Parts: sequence; structure tokens; C-alpha cells
Amino acid sequence: MRRVSLNRRLLQEEHSTKEIEVALFHIEHEELSEPVRLSTDNADRLTDDPLTYGTRSTFNGANPVSEPFQFVLVSADLPSDLEEAPAEAAITLENVTKGIADVLQMINSQATVDIALVLASSPDLIEAEFRGLKLVRAEGDASEITLFLSRQPIEEESFPSVRMTKQRFPGLHR
Repeated sequence: MRRVSLNRRLLQEEHSTKEIEVALFHIEHEELSEPVRLSTDNADRLTDDPLTYGTRSTFNGANPVSEPFQFVLVSADLPSDLEEAPAEAAITLENVTKGIADVLQMINSQATVDIALVLASSPDLIEAEFRGLKLVRAEGDASEITLFLSRQPIEEESFPSVRMTKQRFPGLHR
């Protein structure tokens, strides 16, 4: 069972509210010099030249001052929290800039994506998170790109597993 803050529960019960739910995306890959941090909220002005907006949060160890999450027009289908459903997600980036397209074309293997849901009033309090999703494919055209994410299939786990020896698991052999 997932823990939900009181503010989030009140938000779900309200018919209308000023509270905004924000999705934060943290994309890592060995070919990137630093992770890509994206946000669905444009509350904070990050820079004046060029004019950029975003969210300042400590999600995934980010420094809110020097490593903000940049606002992009994005829609997301988040993974379900049902146990029988696979953890699959889709992120659609709209109005793709040349910089984002260049970064996506540079990646040749699977990137790791972590997603967090926060409230705009409390960007450091994680309401829900989905960690370790892998970028499995990307589709798009000149106006938008959809990134499809999934967990590593259980069928890809190594078999046989490691042996339960005294050296590896000393607590089992007392």
C-alpha cells in the first residue's frame, strides 16, 4: 500500500483546488554528461536569458539551486499500481526543440528513467514514484516524441541464481 500525504488526499476529494500535481522525470544514461531533468510545472523562473521555467526539487538527490527540473510540454501515462499490471509508461514530449531531439538521437542503448509525482506547493515531498524504468523505444514526428518505458521483464533474470554458500550468505549457516 502506498502512503499518501494529507494534502494529496484532500486534493483528491476536492471538486476544484488551487493545488497542482507535478510530474518530475529524471533520465540517466552513460552517454550523457549529466542527467536530464524534466518537469510538468512552470512555477519557477530558472533563467532570464534564455527564458526558462521549471521546478526546484530534491528528487533523486538533485540540488534545487544548481540542478532544477526544466519545464517542458509533456503528457504522461504513468504506470499502474496494480500488482497484476506491468509497470509501463509513456511520455509524450510536445513542441520538441532541436536540443531535446539531439539528445534522444545520441542515445543508442536503454536509458533509465525515474518518475516522481509531487505537489507544486511541496516539490520535495514525493507522493508517488516509479524508479528504474527503462526506455524501450521512441516514436515521433516533427511536433512530438513519445518515449515508451517499462521495467525489465522478469524473464530476463539470470538462472540459475547464485549459490547460498557460507561465503556469500554467512547468516544462513550459523
